[in-house]
Amino acid sequence: MTTPPHTAGEGAELLPVATAARTRAALRTLVRPDRGLALTGIGVLVAATVVGLLVQPLLGRIVDVVADGRPAGDLTLPVVLLIAVAAVQGVTTTLGLTRVARLGETVLARLREQFVERALNLPADRLERAGSGDLTARVTGDVARVTEAVRSALPEMARSVLAIGLTLGALALLDVRFLLAALLAVPVQLLTARWYVRRAVTLYADQRVANGAQQQQLLETIGGAVTVRGHRLEERHTERGADRSRKAVDLTMRSVNLVLGFYGRLHIAEYIGLAAVLIAGFWLVRDGAVSIGTATAAALYFHSLFGPVNAALVLLDDAQSAAAGLARLVGVTDLAEQPEPKPGEPGPAGKPEAGKAMPGKAAPASVPRQRVASPEAAVSVHAVSHAYGPGRPVLHEVSLTLAPGEHVALVGASGAGKSTLARIVAGVQQPTAGTVTGPTAGAVTAPAGPGGPSVVLVTQEVHVFTGTLADDLRLARPDATDDDLRAALATVDALDWAAALPDGLATVVGEGGHRLDAARAQQLALARLVLADPALAVLDEATAEAGSAGARALERSAGAALTGRTALVVAHRLTQAVAADRVVVLEAGRVVESGPHEMLRDADGPYAALWRAWSGSRAAPHP
Repeated sequence: MTTPPHTAGEGAELLPVATAARTRAALRTLVRPDRGLALTGIGVLVAATVVGLLVQPLLGRIVDVVADGRPAGDLTLPVVLLIAVAAVQGVTTTLGLTRVARLGETVLARLREQFVERALNLPADRLERAGSGDLTARVTGDVARVTEAVRSALPEMARSVLAIGLTLGALALLDVRFLLAALLAVPVQLLTARWYVRRAVTLYADQRVANGAQQQQLLETIGGAVTVRGHRLEERHTERGADRSRKAVDLTMRSVNLVLGFYGRLHIAEYIGLAAVLIAGFWLVRDGAVSIGTATAAALYFHSLFGPVNAALVLLDDAQSAAAGLARLVGVTDLAEQPEPKPGEPGPAGKPEAGKAMPGKAAPASVPRQRVASPEAAVSVHAVSHAYGPGRPVLHEVSLTLAPGEHVALVGASGAGKSTLARIVAGVQQPTAGTVTGPTAGAVTAPAGPGGPSVVLVTQEVHVFTGTLADDLRLARPDATDDDLRAALATVDALDWAAALPDGLATVVGEGGHRLDAARAQQLALARLVLADPALAVLDEATAEAGSAGARALERSAGAALTGRTALVVAHRLTQAVAADRVVVLEAGRVVESGPHEMLRDADGPYAALWRAWSGSRAAPHP
């Protein structure tokens, strides 16, 4: 269960935050596989704490020896035992903290892997509504806070809690009246903790939201700097950024004041407790109920609680910050995790599932499966509708069939729904209603052939991963040989420039390496498509970034990459429509025309109007 998503302003709908109960349940699930490690770690820490509690009675014994005027030789045994206690406690504490730290790192790694996996499977429209700043803040700031808490706060908290409980028990063994005196500090400490927690939970959650909104604003302003300057929006964006920064700073200062008040109340509790124990010791020694050494041990026990109690309460600061960050991470994993419908039950689009996943290749629960076997067509879209939120329909009952090996071009004005339909066919976007059938069930993740996915989507926004060119290509097929890589590059006319790189396939590309221009990056993406060898390829304006000079060359590369496979191409240039077997025209989310280029061009319909506007005085190219 998650709380309603926050709104960061300007229409951005931030990702949701999990409730406290859901966050605790998720944490239990993360720890469950390592229960044995947790139990042994806590057990060793208990042993180390028990051994450490022998220090105060031994010191009290030394005080009694001195107070009674006994021979110096009577000090030998307590001193030797103190040395032994220190050695044993040091070894057992190290072992216990090591196991607790190992538990924390294991759980943290599991959390990061789960978060990344679920975040990658989030619907594209949901990420677009939230903006990249919110997700970036969670990936960086929230993960860092949880990491810091696991590595530093978790071991210290475990040791502090054990020390507090066992020390109070030791006070009761000396004399229950010492325990009662020490407990006078507890109401102040509990009230302090309650006062802090009630304010910290909301404050830290608001602070994380404010930081996410601030980061989103900075990303939008910097990323769109050219547009901002072009429309003379510098002052407006500066004011907006300053406003969000002021909100973040104000929340930070409120958290600082909260921590200062927290410490002040803790000092009052320490004074009350220590004074009560000393007074109790005075009366008990005067009445002969206990020795001076026992009273000394009691005072030392309570004084030894300063560290653990303060550490435990102070770590509430880290715990609350980490809990807020963890709730934001769990909110993302819950958003992505959707129940997988069973065969015959209604799927995400409200239609029954007509097939099962390939054996051993079940799609993860975070990617709802709705692709079913269809021997008649490579892919079939039936009555698909989609809306990016209430009142924002993009597609209206679109039906489309692609025969095996057919190349279909999607054309239409901007906002017609072409990219949305392409993402739905590729399995990246789930439709609001309708069904999509394909050559295999679970086409998004299940391979159509050995090692290859059944559907590959290539968009105009291609990312070149940091690493060697060979490694970047092998993302599509890890077992590909160098000869396979060269063959794929040759297919898309990229082998010449790849071979001319300083180290050939071993050249480091991406951030910090050899930079590839837009056309070469797209050829790299098309080469990955060739290596993946999918049954269905979806190109969403994959040649749009090349510019006019390289457009024809990149279109030839795309045509070569699509040879022998079914393809759906969102046409950025109508030359791609000319080369397609069939053209489908979208207007306002509806199919208004479908047929070969020549037929639609001569039909004097919407496509003919698009063709005349695009071609102008240019001669129509031949297929």
